[in-house]
Amino acid sequence: MSSTILAAEELNPLVPHVDEIVLGVVVFLILVFLIRKFVVPNFEKAYAERTAAIEGGMKEAAQAQEEAKAALEQYNAQLAEARHEAARIREEAREQGAQIIAEMRTQAQDEAQRIVTAAHQQIEAERTQAVQSLRREVGQLSTELASRIVGESLEDEARQRRTVERFVADLDGSSNGSAN
Repeated sequence: MSSTILAAEELNPLVPHVDEIVLGVVVFLILVFLIRKFVVPNFEKAYAERTAAIEGGMKEAAQAQEEAKAALEQYNAQLAEARHEAARIREEAREQGAQIIAEMRTQAQDEAQRIVTAAHQQIEAERTQAVQSLRREVGQLSTELASRIVGESLEDEARQRRTVERFVADLDGSSNGSAN
């Protein structure tokens, strides 16, 4: 029986042999050495490159953000300047409009004054002409009337003119006296 127990102990698949354990530990150590020698440096290199790329991307993003901020400030400054310029142009346009209106008023007043002056001159000329015409007619009528009343002819032009002037002067004197 002891041989069956010994054979059973040797054939137990759950218990590893010492040779296998030693061989497994040696192969494991060789594998760890190879991973540390070749694989880990490649991972660290890839990690360092990735870290550098991320940091460079962050620096580029920060730089792009600063450039965008500077561009925004410049845009805002240009916009403020454009608004100021537009306000100045509007003010100039208002001033020019007011100046044009004032000039047009002055021109209209000058034209109205010229028209009124011309009308006064025309009225004065027509009045003078009418007075002269009336004097001639009154003179002729008064000469005819005086000739009929006096019974003698007043054909003499100098005498006729003196008589008419005296008559008109008497009329002017009587109309001025009755008007006051």
